[in-house]
Amino acid sequence: MPIQVLTDKVIAQIAAGEVIERPASVIKELIENSLDAGASTIHVSVVGGGRRMMRVSDNGQGIPAEEVEIAFARHATSKLTTADDLAHIQTLGFRGEALASIASISRINMTTRAHNEITGTRLQIEGGRLIQRQSIGAPAGTTITVENLFFNTPARLKFLKAENTEKRQIALVISRYALAYPHVRFVLEQDGREAFRTNGSGQLADVMITALGIETFREMVEIESDLPDRRSRMRVYGYTSSPGINRADRSRIMLYVNGRWVQDASLGYAVTQAYHTFLMKGRYPVSVVMIDLPPEEVDVNVHPTKAEVRFQNPNEVFALVQRTIRRALIDLSQTPTFGGKHSLSAINLSNTNTHTQMDMNLELESPGWYPHQYPTTPSRDQPEEEDDLTAIPVGAEGPRKPRTLPLLRVVGQVGASYIIAEGPAGLYLIDQHAAHERILYEQFMSEYANQELTAQSTLGGQTIELPATEARLIEANLKMLRTMGFHLEEFGPNTFLIRSIPAILADQDPVQAVSGILEELEQDRTPGQTSIEEKIIQRVCKQAAVKAGTILSLEEMQGLIRQLERTRSPLTCPHGRPTMLHMTSDQLAREFGRK
Repeated sequence: MPIQVLTDKVIAQIAAGEVIERPASVIKELIENSLDAGASTIHVSVVGGGRRMMRVSDNGQGIPAEEVEIAFARHATSKLTTADDLAHIQTLGFRGEALASIASISRINMTTRAHNEITGTRLQIEGGRLIQRQSIGAPAGTTITVENLFFNTPARLKFLKAENTEKRQIALVISRYALAYPHVRFVLEQDGREAFRTNGSGQLADVMITALGIETFREMVEIESDLPDRRSRMRVYGYTSSPGINRADRSRIMLYVNGRWVQDASLGYAVTQAYHTFLMKGRYPVSVVMIDLPPEEVDVNVHPTKAEVRFQNPNEVFALVQRTIRRALIDLSQTPTFGGKHSLSAINLSNTNTHTQMDMNLELESPGWYPHQYPTTPSRDQPEEEDDLTAIPVGAEGPRKPRTLPLLRVVGQVGASYIIAEGPAGLYLIDQHAAHERILYEQFMSEYANQELTAQSTLGGQTIELPATEARLIEANLKMLRTMGFHLEEFGPNTFLIRSIPAILADQDPVQAVSGILEELEQDRTPGQTSIEEKIIQRVCKQAAVKAGTILSLEEMQGLIRQLERTRSPLTCPHGRPTMLHMTSDQLAREFGRK
């Protein structure tokens, strides 16, 4: 193929591919334009997850009539004029690519009126071509409607996710900007229903309650560096969670530089390092960290989506973020409280176990499958059964499962967490929580596969109010959750009525039970990973299993061991952790110098 210069249309679509990945990318670019235009109210409407229609309206300064058409030209911008201006960027947009890129792959209607003009202008653009221009009466500000995204690039259209996934991504983008600009009123409507609204009060705390939920915000700690840092003129502020609130990934660490949401591995590491010794390995906090510094000390012209930045003094920024968060956590740990949620001692960060007595309801006479209940001693009618490791004895309701462990006798409990047992092959030290997880998991999976799960109705029904992003997750999975015993009904904007939860969680708070599965729903379904259904079942069993620090009676421990003896995979919990340590008689003899 000969070398040739690409047409303007192809160039525009290539540029659009770098800037516009999905409907949320369109919303992001349009919101940035609205914020740069000084808007105090931004209203976003979405239909069909953004594929069919997206509309962003603002009350910003608007576009003068003589500049309306050029606004859609490539590299047309009012935010810089020379290369030197790149070193002092103080706006969210500056490249002049967004409107041209969006227009090249969609159908656009724009209505705008500058504050000092009497009439507005309406443009209709399709695939980058101007179709119509007319004068029109309009309020000051700009409204841009984007329809049929990727209509002329079907290959890109095929890569879009499910509608609910795209809706969630849009809600996530809006919540990010709402956090960065609490003085701006944001409203999001999805398919005619209001999904998100802030009041524009200027208080970050107000937006956090809306974006993250009141329960999460109650566990947040305010952070504030010196105002400003004397050496660098930097300021770090925002909120971070007490160690009791944590996640399995870094998705809730939100970082902002001069009002711009960014992705920065080094800054994320600074946040997690501040929690050293406060959080278990593999757990991450919820943090909203704002960093203000002179624009000449940060380069935002690094990535087409402007999601990455480069600092002039990265070590200095890292240290200030880490120091600010660490100091807030240490101050929190030293604050005396009386049953308060924010005390580190209240969330059991110490190495001392809280020993409590818990009734596991592990009776020992019935051969039922859940709770597994087996006799602690051989019966006279079946004297050989307990010694035959392959036997499948018949109980009152049918055959039991085959034994997968030798018959074990409970000796006692260590640290209210581990069960000591002896068997023909030596000594066993059993993690009671991991073992109970395995038992519940196999029981739950069996009943789920046979569609025999039972649910526990909640008294009068309880409601749970969620942030917009999490509400979209629940909506997308309502049918699947019901098959597991979670029966939820929509009950207003981002609110659900909890009708029932799995019977295995009957003694737990229904709101906490539903909150516990959201973390699993948020994990992407990538090839090779455990299915989302199985991950939720694992989470449910983890919630229901007896906890470390729980004192068990001898009968409860023996009942737990009898159940474990007949699971298919007794050596690990559903997450792969070992359930027991085994020391043979020969090993014991060697340790005591007998061999």
